[in-house]
Amino acid sequence: MEDTSRVRDLCLGGLFIETKEVRDVGKEVKLHFLVQEGQIRAEAVVRHIQPGAGRGLKFTALSGQDIPHLKALISRLQGSSGSPTPSA
Repeated sequence: MEDTSRVRDLCLGGLFIETKEVRDVGKEVKLHFLVQEGQIRAEAVVRHIQPGAGRGLKFTALSGQDIPHLKALISRLQGSSGSPTPSA
């Protein structure tokens, strides 16, 4: 199932996404980001759910080529004055 969601919090360990899609804690998901740093593909597991708000995901797998893109994205977002967030 594909879903487009807004990322609200992002770090090397995982992210929080806004979504109304229901996934149980422990459920594995695949993520695809297409951002100016390049495409980022990751596998993650649902760690917590905030009903009506979204869910927290912990990265479980990132390829070696995706890690530099993720680091560059985080660096860019930390350096911006606003809080734009990528879509996942």
